Amino acid sequence: MNFNKFTIKAQEAIQEAAKIAAANGQQAVEPVHILAGVIKSGEQIVSFLMQKSGASIKKIELEANSIIRTLPKVSGGEPYLSRESTQIISKAEETAKKNGDEFVSVEPILLALLNESSSASTILKNNGINKNDLEKAINELRK
Repeated sequence: MNFNKFTIKAQEAIQEAAKIAAANGQQAVEPVHILAGVIKSGEQIVSFLMQKSGASIKKIELEANSIIRTLPKVSGGEPYLSRESTQIISKAEETAKKNGDEFVSVEPILLALLNESSSASTILKNNGINKNDLEKAINELRK
């Protein structure tokens, strides 16, 4: 995992996820932290994608924050990516490469969050986000 191959916004999203975990006394950065980080740091992009997919970004954010509050707390230690989060980042890298992108942006991270089984995926799906609509919105964004 080479974070130098991530766009500034994608790097900010992962850093924000780690900050959110730390602020909540959590060491493992889970997919739901990444979802919250993506929403916070890529607000304009994510807002556009959610709107095009027919979902409420505020509702998704509230649900993510609600789950984050229930995650186990620990004292001390540096934040680290959980196994599930590492898988999501790897999938995002694969998606970016498959699309011919040199850098991983927020969009492939969002697709990976949707497609990899986790609480973040459940939140997105329960709010009406599906792969086809999200991919259409991403393609529209790229035009």
